[in-house]
Amino acid sequence: MTILAWTYLLVGITFALYIGIAIWSRAGSTKEFYVAGGGVSPLANGLATAADWMSAASFISMAGLISFMGYDGSVYLMGWTGGYVLLALLLAPYMRKFGKFTVPAFIGDRYYSNTARTVAVIAALFVSFTYVAGQMRGVGIVFSRYLEPLLSSFELFSLDNTGKGVVIGMVVVFFYAVLGGMKGITYTQVAQYCVLIFAYMVPAIFISMMLVGNPIPQIGLGGSVENGGYLLDKLDGVLTDLGFAAYTSGQKSMTDMVFITAALMIGTAGLPHVIVRFFTVPRVRDARKSAGYALLFIAILYTTAPAIAAFGMYNFLDSVHNKKMAELPEWVQTWEKTGLIKINDLNQDGIVQYTSDPATNELDIDKDIMVLAGPEIAKLPNWVVGLIAAGGMAAALSTAAGLLLVISTSVSHDLLKKQLMPNISDKGELRAARLAAVVAVVIAGYFGINPPDYVAAVVALAFGLAAASFFPAILMGIFSKKMNKEGAIAGMISGLAITIFYILKFKFNLFGGGSENDWWFGISPEGFGTVGAMVNFIVALVVMSFTKAPPADVQDLVEDIRIPRGAGAASDH
Repeated sequence: MTILAWTYLLVGITFALYIGIAIWSRAGSTKEFYVAGGGVSPLANGLATAADWMSAASFISMAGLISFMGYDGSVYLMGWTGGYVLLALLLAPYMRKFGKFTVPAFIGDRYYSNTARTVAVIAALFVSFTYVAGQMRGVGIVFSRYLEPLLSSFELFSLDNTGKGVVIGMVVVFFYAVLGGMKGITYTQVAQYCVLIFAYMVPAIFISMMLVGNPIPQIGLGGSVENGGYLLDKLDGVLTDLGFAAYTSGQKSMTDMVFITAALMIGTAGLPHVIVRFFTVPRVRDARKSAGYALLFIAILYTTAPAIAAFGMYNFLDSVHNKKMAELPEWVQTWEKTGLIKINDLNQDGIVQYTSDPATNELDIDKDIMVLAGPEIAKLPNWVVGLIAAGGMAAALSTAAGLLLVISTSVSHDLLKKQLMPNISDKGELRAARLAAVVAVVIAGYFGINPPDYVAAVVALAFGLAAASFFPAILMGIFSKKMNKEGAIAGMISGLAITIFYILKFKFNLFGGGSENDWWFGISPEGFGTVGAMVNFIVALVVMSFTKAPPADVQDLVEDIRIPRGAGAASDH
């Protein structure tokens, strides 16, 4: 069978599975829509959390960035992995004990203020829309490559194939997220984790065996290639010969490395779509167990990513650099059709030169394709290529669905039910949630078609926004009885505002724009969430010191949630 046939078969089977699960587990009440009825087992929730957490950024983009950034790409590994540990140990059990449906619900009740709730809703929308834009771009990339003949056969709003792929992804996500709610999403994500991890590991094992003769990619990364010498030493030598930095050396400043890692870590601990997963299990003890399971399942992919990155870069350089145009492998021509690879024979010698100098470099490759193109570059069987497409779709769609649920619940539950329409019926609230999800799908699709950067870079911005807004408010809400509503509101607004300003200025060139040389303290937009969090903490503590302490019942509530035992049943009351 051809690559296209295998792709249609495997993606079709997995899509049918996801949609079938959504129909089987469709939500019939708001509790099922928001927290899957609170009855998910720790193992199933661990699998679903891992799928929710490992988005298109983890599956498609992270190894691609490491391929081209080398050592500097380790910030994504350290930040995202460390962040999940921070969330699981520091926040998850306490949030579960509090027992609310959403992060804005926690903020609103802990800080006894609808204003605080509204600020949290706004922050959740900023974080979720930024994050989901990265997922939709990932969906578009997968479809643009593997469904290229189909997408090229019709015209849709003057979109390129990537844009058409985003539209198809919107339809699929809309179907099972809007129909099934958290109940449908949870069991769909269990299936998606199984698909994505199998799709990630099979090519990694194949390529590790081919390059270094070791079936364990994590060990193979330190192995020797067939013609002698360690793989990483070979990569260092080839890249420096081409004018690039050595693969194992860092170019980023240590300050920026630290700030990006910290932003990704504390941003993880403030992500609303991950936190809400801990409300789907019956008891606080189960939240701890599911966090442990999720960490194990996440580690399988994250410890493999550096090997995938190094293998991919080694094979890529071997297959294209100094090759005659007429002898380029078939995968290059295939990906050229997507527009994600561009070749320009500047000196008209018919030979491709890949160098660090823009004046002589003749090959432009999108970092986000390295994982997806890896099996083709390594000449693996066609079914493996089709499998990686199904895995990429599973990763992008699982997280997109979780984010859309956060958006819809923030609007229907935290704005309508809790503030604007307190007497709305259960069915009315459910309809509002689904309508909000429809609107969210459309907006997410727009940002997927017009993304600001690579998938992982866009996602890093979302983590920065979560770090600057939610993490300080949640942390002080749990561990400081004296933190009051005035401090929390002022802190969230300050942290979120300065981070949004910085991102718009240096990522979108608004407010006068600015280059990398103009970054404040040498900190990139991806790392500025750490500064936003610092501003949040400082403003909150200063304002708290000049305003009155929280009511006694709120302080008693904080004392209670510090002992994370019992059921802590999820509730909207």
